[in-house]
Amino acid sequence: MTQDKPLTGKVAIVTGAGAGIGRAIALAYGAAGARVVVASRTPASVAAVVGEITGAGGEALGVTCDVGFADQIQAMVDKAVAAFGAIHILVNNAQAFGTPSEPRLSSRRMPLEATDEEQLEFVFRTGAMASLWAMKAVFPHMKQAGYGRILNFGSSAGYSGAAGTVAYNMTKEAVRALTRTAAREWGQHGITANVLVPFLKTKASTDSLADVAMPEDAMASRLPVRRWGTAERDLAPLAVFLAGEGSGYITGMDFTVEGGHTLKP
Repeated sequence: MTQDKPLTGKVAIVTGAGAGIGRAIALAYGAAGARVVVASRTPASVAAVVGEITGAGGEALGVTCDVGFADQIQAMVDKAVAAFGAIHILVNNAQAFGTPSEPRLSSRRMPLEATDEEQLEFVFRTGAMASLWAMKAVFPHMKQAGYGRILNFGSSAGYSGAAGTVAYNMTKEAVRALTRTAAREWGQHGITANVLVPFLKTKASTDSLADVAMPEDAMASRLPVRRWGTAERDLAPLAVFLAGEGSGYITGMDFTVEGGHTLKP
């Protein structure tokens, strides 16, 4: 490990790594010296990100995985261990919306009383349950290594109980509870678990804001920092730190990377 390659010797799995936040974290991990398992549902996206990492001199393995299925998550972990011999870092970034037959990039607002339970189940399964399945699958390998860094994803929508997104809110608050429980139970094994809460400019955020009668530049002007954050500039460096040796005393915490969007006392 060197200062410019703080994750040298570590193996990281990043789900939903074919685009957006997952891609940014996977690329940052590769640049930081980790061997990266790039996992996503779309083979072409997986191959493209693997090519970016290896093209920059890093090492990566591409795995096509739909996190809505526990057996595919277990197969992803098995392939990672077969290729690299260990797992030290897990980033549960993947999250699907809509329904299995009609998946979407982001949630669509609807009143709580009209919530489609098929959509709720799909969002919960690909978010909270997928995070649990992946954590259970990597646990024995992290325990054996005496080192683990788990990063899950929350949302300010869950904090505030944002109107019209009950399925997403429930899922993200469940992920936070799951993360805190893992932090308490697994810390004795050298495993930390933390939550990233982003509010960033991504394709998903643009799609989600289509339901809000406010232009993106107007939304940005309301942030204390007066700009949209990006995954590459604002989130990936934190994800690298939280995956490294220096974060071993930080666990069970929320990290809001959102320009002050939800300032809390």
